[in-house]
Amino acid sequence: MTLYSNVVARGLAGRARACLGLVAIAAGLAIASPALAQGGTGTIKVVLQTQLKILDPVLTPAYSTRNHGYLIYDTLFAMDDKSQPQPQMVDTWTVSPDKLTYTFKLRAGQKFHDGTPVTSEDVIASLRRWSERDQMGARLMASTETLTATDASTFVFKLKRPYGLTIETLGKQGSPVPFIMPKRIASVPASQAITEAIGSGPYKFVAADFQPGVKSTYLKNTDYVPRKETASAFAGGKMAMADRIEVVSIPDVQTAVQALRTGEVDFVEDVQPDLMSQLEGVKGITIKSFGKHTDMFTLKMNWLQPPFNDVKVRRAALAALHQVDYLQAQFGDPKVYQLCGAVLSCASPYAIEDFAPHIKAPNLDKARALLKESGYKGEKVVILHPTDIQVLGAMASVTSQALRSIGMNVEVQSMDYSTMQARRTKKDPVDKGGWSLIHSQWSSLDLLSPVTNPNLDARGEIGYVGWSKSEEMERLRDQFALESDRAKKVAIVKEIQKLNYDQVFFVPLGNFSKFKGYNAKMANMVEAPLPLFWQAKR
Repeated sequence: MTLYSNVVARGLAGRARACLGLVAIAAGLAIASPALAQGGTGTIKVVLQTQLKILDPVLTPAYSTRNHGYLIYDTLFAMDDKSQPQPQMVDTWTVSPDKLTYTFKLRAGQKFHDGTPVTSEDVIASLRRWSERDQMGARLMASTETLTATDASTFVFKLKRPYGLTIETLGKQGSPVPFIMPKRIASVPASQAITEAIGSGPYKFVAADFQPGVKSTYLKNTDYVPRKETASAFAGGKMAMADRIEVVSIPDVQTAVQALRTGEVDFVEDVQPDLMSQLEGVKGITIKSFGKHTDMFTLKMNWLQPPFNDVKVRRAALAALHQVDYLQAQFGDPKVYQLCGAVLSCASPYAIEDFAPHIKAPNLDKARALLKESGYKGEKVVILHPTDIQVLGAMASVTSQALRSIGMNVEVQSMDYSTMQARRTKKDPVDKGGWSLIHSQWSSLDLLSPVTNPNLDARGEIGYVGWSKSEEMERLRDQFALESDRAKKVAIVKEIQKLNYDQVFFVPLGNFSKFKGYNAKMANMVEAPLPLFWQAKR
């Protein structure tokens, strides 16, 4: 038995009970398991950092679901390798002189995987459902007076006021992405999971092969008509690079790297730095970073429960932290990481690093003084620590050591990532299953703008976990979205940066590069911040 089949067998046995419900959903999807498509490079087997479990790209921001979405769906606009929005499903568009009316016409000949044509009604239904779950979409809809279809291929936004991010919103690349799906599917409430994975993108999802958390399969969509432009990141001509893609689960990175060495898989999304030497010099294998869009570590405190409901305690914790401690503990090699105090990550065109004290050095005297001033009474600080996400392995220990050094009562509670994901939604006190502090790994795609960055969500209990609340932060985020002048946008971001470090909405813990490993089958894959399995050149 091969490395790959061994791993799949173990994964199936361990996940059988958990998968039953999702398999039942998958069995109801429209696309059966068809024969292998003709042409192309045949089958490629890929290992992604996390495996697909939820199919609905609106219901969850999970990166595995986002990656799945880019294979089977398409978007109205898409960002090129310079982070500029380019038309994708849209053919032409116009903007009225007063910047209140946007008219869009779809490309001819587009159709969904079930054979139905893509229409304006599909677009409108998809955007409305997506905007219910996405802050950037919600802000656009709040500025929209009407969104209507004038014919089967034309739709019109009439705005209440000029909105500076209209095109950027329709081309949003981070989770959740404004993917377009058939109206009958997009009409499902945003709070309810869709039961069909039907898009108009370059690959079709094979429902009968789906084993949630273990395997997902995609076939080349032979009806897809790519744009004529050369592929550039998310934009341009999406030429499917394989007849069949099998995304397989190999949770152990060492095993995945060995499978790549032996040719049992063709692509590994996340090759840890300490394993790269095992692939260097191997004939036919390439190791490459994902480019300027590095990932970022973050620390988020729970504003609802003591002790971090007190801003003085949050400031004390910030003063005790030192960013380099995290990066050194996790990687050790400065070539892999980048110190960065920008709340939008250093990949953002609006990156500002002012007001970030933890970049230079910790200030333990200040931290102890702030903690004493707050009246901290030894309340327990519970840190949730996922044991199965290797890239977060050192985070909890570094934080716990820093907070204990200033006199805080810290408990690290370890669990698997899925359990942590569920646990972090609990708003209860720590003695009733709640939490105080979590660490996360973010793609910079989700952090580039104040509007899309969930860590800056300041809507309180209806917002992102941690439930920070600030009318001033929400005012600044709205102001950024409405503004079209770049210099004024930069000034707004500077205010946001200052406010974040004053109130401590979250703490950026540094950027780092992810490295992909792949063989010659994947040599022509387009360069992008995440795995996009279409060709860079025709």
